[in-house]
Amino acid sequence: METSTKKLLEIRDLRIRYHTDNGIVNAVNGVSFSLAQGETLGLVGETGAGKTTTALGILRLLPDQVGRLEGGSIFFDGQDMGSLNDEELRKKRGNELSMIFQDPMTALNPVLTVGDQISEVIRVHQDISPGRATELAGEMLELVGIPAARLYEYPHQFSGGMKQRVVIAIALACRPKLLIADEPTTALDVTIQAQVLEMIGKLKTEINTAMLLITHDLGVVAHTCDKVAIMYAGEILEYGALEQIFDAPAHPYTLGLFGSIPDISRELRRLTPIEGLMPDPFNLPRGCVFAERCRFAGERCGEEKPPEQDIGGGHRTRCLFPVKTGGSASTGGN
Repeated sequence: METSTKKLLEIRDLRIRYHTDNGIVNAVNGVSFSLAQGETLGLVGETGAGKTTTALGILRLLPDQVGRLEGGSIFFDGQDMGSLNDEELRKKRGNELSMIFQDPMTALNPVLTVGDQISEVIRVHQDISPGRATELAGEMLELVGIPAARLYEYPHQFSGGMKQRVVIAIALACRPKLLIADEPTTALDVTIQAQVLEMIGKLKTEINTAMLLITHDLGVVAHTCDKVAIMYAGEILEYGALEQIFDAPAHPYTLGLFGSIPDISRELRRLTPIEGLMPDPFNLPRGCVFAERCRFAGERCGEEKPPEQDIGGGHRTRCLFPVKTGGSASTGGN
């Protein structure tokens, strides 16, 4: 895969809050990461970790009145996204950066043909005739494995897997520099998941698009990503190259994730789940957000916020007592 050392996307200390009638939801709390042209970063975490909110913050698509970007910065292709007005943002969305939304069933307009929905994106961002836009829409359908003759059909005439292919065609219609894929295979069966992921990877390589892949599936990450960010309760607890995270996980939460999935190379009678639940985002703990569920936690962990530290080669973690290579950790009392 062709990648560049230049940072296409750089997130610095991103903080996002939801102001609701019940209080303030601390959704994203000091998130930082970067992505180069052609790279794929897997953003991994449980439901409610803040992954989708991070993506919506990048695109400036947070819910009106409720969602607020309250700190940090987002640089895309060297430009501060916070400095752009609404018109400038519209020119970038769908053109230079696009998003595949989680549920293809609701992402498509049921009263417009798929051809109209693909060509609309092209017409908005390119100065071409409607006829030419329709031709390009047909080419995009062919590119994702759907005959161009189906341009004039409606979403209800497509299966779930086909709908997801249409959503991907819309996202890639203008050949964006960055593609954000939010759980792109969640609603699909296993065989279709593999086809869709293979297709996304092939198209991404052809046009050298960078991708932020939001998922909870470590198997998908292993086959797709160059870098991995492990997210929990609005924070990135561990960040590094794929090999660093998979071969030498440094945060107890990451170790717990690997322990809770099957491994055919080991003979185990049962998996080892992570006990407990994620903390309430309305009332996050004073210390480490994972302390209450961590088997290595000590008194300091509940009182002291762990700073982010580089443990070598860009491998970063937020832990007072990082896991040592081989899957052991210092106890919090030491």
